This record gives sequence, C-alpha cells and structure tokens, in this order.
Amino acid sequence: MNVSLFITCLADTFYPNVGESTVRLLDRLGVRADFPEGQTCCGQPAFNSGYRDEARDVAKTLIESFEKSEYVVGPSGSCIGMIHHYYPLLFEGDSRWEERAKKFVSKSFELSQFIVNVLGKQDLGARMNAKVTYHPSCHAMRLMGIKHEPLALLQNVQGLELVDLPFAEDCCGFGGTFAVKMHEVSGAMVAEKAEHVKETNAEILVGTDMGCLMNIGGRLRYEGAPVRVMHVAELLWEGVKS
Repeated sequence: MNVSLFITCLADTFYPNVGESTVRLLDRLGVRADFPEGQTCCGQPAFNSGYRDEARDVAKTLIESFEKSEYVVGPSGSCIGMIHHYYPLLFEGDSRWEERAKKFVSKSFELSQFIVNVLGKQDLGARMNAKVTYHPSCHAMRLMGIKHEPLALLQNVQGLELVDLPFAEDCCGFGGTFAVKMHEVSGAMVAEKAEHVKETNAEILVGTDMGCLMNIGGRLRYEGAPVRVMHVAELLWEGVKS
C-alpha cells in the first residue's frame, strides 16, 4: 500500500520528528509513504480569519499536490478536519473543483484513524514503561469523530499505564487564531488544562495535534512541571524501536 504524507505546517516548521515518526511507523506496518513537495498549508488560518478566497487558493494547491495519491495521511485531526468539513463548502457549486475536493476528502485520514480503521491495527508491538495521560483535541474529536482510535493504540503499548485526564474533552484554549485574538481567555483555559494534567501525576502527556500539545506543553514548562509532551506517533515509534 502507498500513502502520501501531509506533514502540516506545525510539524514541518516546529516538530519534524512527528513527521519522521509517522513515516517510520507506516513503514513498519508495510506502508510506503511518499512526500509530494508541492504541498502547503491546509488553509485553516485564513479560513478561520474570514479570508475565504485566500483559503480557497491554498486549498487548490493542496488538492493538486495530492491528486495522484492513493491515500493521504496527516498527523493532525485539526488539519484533516479542515479538509473534510470545509473543503466541500469552499468549492460548493464550482463545477471544476467541487468533485476534486470531494475525492481529496474521501482519501485523507488522520494518522491514528488510518492505522486503526484502514489498516485494522491496534497493537503495534510497542513497549514503554511510563504513566501517560491523553488529551483529545477538539477538531479530531468533534470534527473527525476520532475518540477510540488513539486510545486503542495507547492501551496496547506494553508497560504503559494510561490514566484518565480530568475534564479531558474541555478545550485547551489554543484554537489557532483564537489564542491570538482572545489571548486572555485562551491563557485561562490552558492554565486550567495544565492543572488537570498535573493532577494525573502522569510522566507523559500525549495527543494527536501539535497545536494543542504546543499550547499545553508551553504552559507546563512555564509552571516548571516535569511532564514530557509527545505526539502519539512519537510515543509509538519510541515504543517499537526500543
């Protein structure tokens, strides 16, 4: 099976290890991943700020970049959620682009969703002796309906103690442009989320979206909390290579 990696802006710019871990995990599962170099942002920052024409232009570039791909896999429920829910809206009634957008939606998946639901894998043979808690990002959970997939992968890691995060489904306050435009509210939300993480006494906080993890991790570091923050791809790859 062949897939194309959609790296996403945050992983490409700040967290390349997430992309590397994703490709290595897929390779271990017998999936060959390529990287279309024409890919760019999904358009979410522009769309959320009301710049729909600009978001549409960016979306066209992304659709064209992955036109020949069998599957598109990204380590972000937020970016894949943008594609699934808003690309059909952006191109509604456009005879040239609407069908192309729908085809792109049908073959694009968030990483844990792809591994569990498409490949049918839950136990990757990973081992890690650590106490871990999981933050479900809003877009993965609410836009993509991703709830059990990351947990299924984590629950099958040998030696891992998975503890519930209090009020796990509460937003961390990131929300992309929301954290900039409503920074005081965002700051209060992430402070509350960090307190709940500390309540678990977990050694590692894991999630599926680097936007959320960057936000929560930044607050934890500010408070001096010794909690390691990892994308699910990083944790699984570290677990299988050891």
